[in-house]
Amino acid sequence: MHDLAPLCALSGAEPRVDVVAGVTLTENPTLALASVMARQGHEAACRGHLSALLEGPIPEPGKAILHEPEASFWMGPDQWMVGAPSTTHEDLAAQLRLRFGNTASITEQTDAWVCYDMRGHDIEDAIRLCANIDIDQMQTGDAQRTVIHYMGVYVLRRDPATWLRILGPRSSAKSLHHALVTAMRAAL
Repeated sequence: MHDLAPLCALSGAEPRVDVVAGVTLTENPTLALASVMARQGHEAACRGHLSALLEGPIPEPGKAILHEPEASFWMGPDQWMVGAPSTTHEDLAAQLRLRFGNTASITEQTDAWVCYDMRGHDIEDAIRLCANIDIDQMQTGDAQRTVIHYMGVYVLRRDPATWLRILGPRSSAKSLHHALVTAMRAAL
């Protein structure tokens, strides 16, 4: 018999939370993720399914749609990441495959990414030190692809504007965490 227990990306049984001068960085293991890529010849139908899922427009380049319970951001031409709470969407990729049918290739992404939520009134100071994006121009619903310490990441401005969601490769979870906390300490 095995006594298996789920671990967060930073190897803890509980999500890691760091607080530096009023800015909080929280490991978020509660996000289910799946990528959606329109199949050739089915782009319009795929966009239609995504629009129906989000109950409105789909994310354009550099944008996220912060719909509940599913949200989405643009990853490339006819490519999007869809996220939802894992408590209700543990099988998100399977749910999306049923909805999109043969119009899209759907890939489970939950275990490929680590999610950090950074909250506080001075989050821009920390991000300026570690990411090459114009964080001051980012508004709620903006999504930028960038690099933090050689790791490709996505930075999403959430609502309220004092909240950033940072998605990076799960295999580099500790390195990304270190880079973010180091930037927070240096900035604040």
